[in-house]
This record gives sequence, structure tokens and C-alpha cells, in this order.
Amino acid sequence: MSSSPKVGFVSLGCPKALVDSERILTQLRTDGYDVVPDYDTADIVVVNTCGFIDSAVAESMEAIGEALDENGRVIVTGCLGVKAEDIKAKYPRVLAVTGPQAYEEVVGAVHQHLPNNVEHNPFLDLVPPQGIKLTPRHYAYLKISEGCNHRCSFCIIPSMRGDLVSRDAGDVMAEAVRLRDAGVRELLIVSQDTSAYGVDIRYRTGFWDGRPIKTKLKDLCEALGELGIWVRLHYVYPYPHVDHIIPLMAEGKILPYLDIPFQHASPRILKSMKRPAASENNLARIKAWREICPELTIRSTFIVGFPGETEEDFQELLQFLDDAQLDRVGCFAYSPVEGATANALDGAVSEEVKQDRLQRFMEKQSVISAQRLQAKVGTRQVVLIDTVEGDTAIARSSSSAPEIDGVVHVTVDEYDIEPGDFIEVDITSADEHDLFGVVVGE
Repeated sequence: MSSSPKVGFVSLGCPKALVDSERILTQLRTDGYDVVPDYDTADIVVVNTCGFIDSAVAESMEAIGEALDENGRVIVTGCLGVKAEDIKAKYPRVLAVTGPQAYEEVVGAVHQHLPNNVEHNPFLDLVPPQGIKLTPRHYAYLKISEGCNHRCSFCIIPSMRGDLVSRDAGDVMAEAVRLRDAGVRELLIVSQDTSAYGVDIRYRTGFWDGRPIKTKLKDLCEALGELGIWVRLHYVYPYPHVDHIIPLMAEGKILPYLDIPFQHASPRILKSMKRPAASENNLARIKAWREICPELTIRSTFIVGFPGETEEDFQELLQFLDDAQLDRVGCFAYSPVEGATANALDGAVSEEVKQDRLQRFMEKQSVISAQRLQAKVGTRQVVLIDTVEGDTAIARSSSSAPEIDGVVHVTVDEYDIEPGDFIEVDITSADEHDLFGVVVGE
């Protein structure tokens, strides 16, 4: 009996792209293909690319080149796929190029260039109900919409992924239940603009478990909060209706955690960036949120050195950090992205000034983050175990998302603890990024 054709897969970019990769792999596995982890045993390689910023484009191009060198038979998909001519100009040997969310096209390309002639019985070659996941068994990304209606001047995502397309709430909940039943203990809700969920279909009513549910963020969060697992929100813009989500966090229905890409604090720069909710008083909103839910963790990202940014604008940003007291923060020096309208703006900031501001920004925020972690020393936290090595476990509390935030180092001693377990931990110390603790004895 001949073996099934084998597909290698390289997945680059953000969690939203990771979900795309999982969907493609699930379909290929359903169609009888084997998925292998190396170039040598693969009959063909699919590279899911990222094209958000120049460094991501360079990484994607390098990955395509490596796959061609190591395997020779390569299909390219993902965000960079919208620049098919550029890819084919540099790598004319690629077999096919498809864009983001082009699930049927990329699977069709695999079928075309690597036909599966092996007799395949889908009832024997079972795919798990939750599909093929690229994350550890105990957490998963759940994408609730595609695309974005905004046209931020530094961003080209809408030109790659299109306008907002929300998934039916009943469909989202059905997937969430499948994941929960498969052992997932934490759902990470992702999209390009989570706050806008449902606006494109006027918050249409769907059905889940025999009852109506609106395709609206608050209604979705209430339903997800019934599943008995952690639910964490990412890519949330600070629209006024987000205020209605905070009580759910205070009640313990979803995690008290918001990932909000503020990007800047100067109203002038935010307007130039064409950011949604640019006119909102974010400091007042943060204060109100924390009054309702004192345990709220806020993570954010910022850009320094945006065209036209003056030292006065930058000082306003630093003052925002002092006032907002955000828990987790990332920052990037502005980099022009091909196709972004911000490239045409006046007032380009020199690379030297960008790097100086980036350093000053991170120095200030590192002190704030360390102080906020230090305040957790002496508290008792429920944590989710990610890995266990010997008598030490790496875990995360409600304040930490996987891979982008710090962790909790737990001394487990003789306790029988496995990845995916929830345990109580007494926090004994903290450094600039992580917490340290011990298991609460019975």
C-alpha cells in the first residue's frame, strides 16, 4: 500500500494567520494528505506568509527561498500573496501563489501539483472535530471575523484581507464548544478589529444550542463565558461599547484582560494615523474600567517616530504612559510599508531620533511594568500550566497571553501537575517581566 502524499508547512505572522494555517492543514488532512514537520520528507511545502511591515516581508521572502532551496516544490499563500508578481519575479520556481484567506485556492493548488492518488477513507483517517491545531492542546486561537473597515494610514491590511466580514455567532460558539470538548482550557479571541464584530451584518441574530444569540461582542462574550474556560480578548479598539464588556470581566465570566493597540497618545498624531476612536478620552475610559474591574490587565502597542511626530508629541506619549499605567506594552519605531498612505506624509523622522525615542519609551515603560508586577507579590493567583520541567512549571495568570506576555515560574515540588492544569499559586517575587510563585498547599 502506497503512503499518502506529504505536505510540509511554514506558518509566519500573527495569530490570525496561524488560524488560517490551521484551517488549510485541517482541509488537507481531511483530503487524505499527511502533514510532516521537515523539508526532507515533504513532497511539497506550503509557506503562509506575512506582509504587514518590511521586516515581515523580508522574513517571508527568506522563508520562501529556504523552502525552495531545501525542498524545491513550494506553494505560497498568505498576506504577501497579494504581491504575487514580486514573489514570482524573485522566485520564478514557485508552483503557485495565493492571497490571504484563500483556503480553497491553496488547497486546490496542492491537489493540482501533488495529486492524492492513494485510496482515502475519511472514516478511518479521522480528523479531530476541532481540526488540526498548531498551538498546544490546552489553548487555541478563535477567529471571529476577517478584514477591517478602517484605513489607518500606516496599515495595508485592508488591501490584503479586505473589509470586515464577521462570522455568525452561532458558528463561532459551535467551534468554541468543539475546542472546549477537545481539551482547550483557554480561548484567545482574535480578529483584525474585535470591537467591530457584527457591525457589517448589523448584529444579525444567530442561533446556538437552540437559543438566539446576536452577532455582537457583548452577547458573544456572555455566551463564551458559560463554557467554563478562560476567554481572552485581543485586538480590541477602545470604542464606547467596550465599556459593557468590563462588567463581564469583573464577574469572572471572561478574563480581565484587554489587548488594545492604542498606537499613540497625541491627538494630532492619532488623527494623522487615521486611527479609529482617535477622539476618545482613553485615560478617562481606562480609569472607569479599573473602577469596575480593579484586576483588569491592559496590554498595548505603540509606534514612535511616525511622520510629523515632534518632541512635544512624544512627550505627550510618555505622559500617557505615566498616567495610564499599562501592564504590558510593545513599541515599534515607524517603518514605511509599501502601499501605506503614511509614506506620503511630510515630516519624516530621522532613524537616529526614532531609535532614541524607542529607547526612552521602553525605559519608562519597563519601570511601570516592573512596578505593576511587583504589586502582585503576596497575592494568590489562579494560573494555567503551559509546560513542566522537573520541579518547575511555566504558567500564565489571567494577566498574561501566550508568547507575548511574561510568565509565572512555579515551584511544583512533589505535586502531580501537567500542562493544561489550573492551579492556585502564591506569588513570592517578581522581576521586570515575570512572576515567581509556589503551589498553594491543600
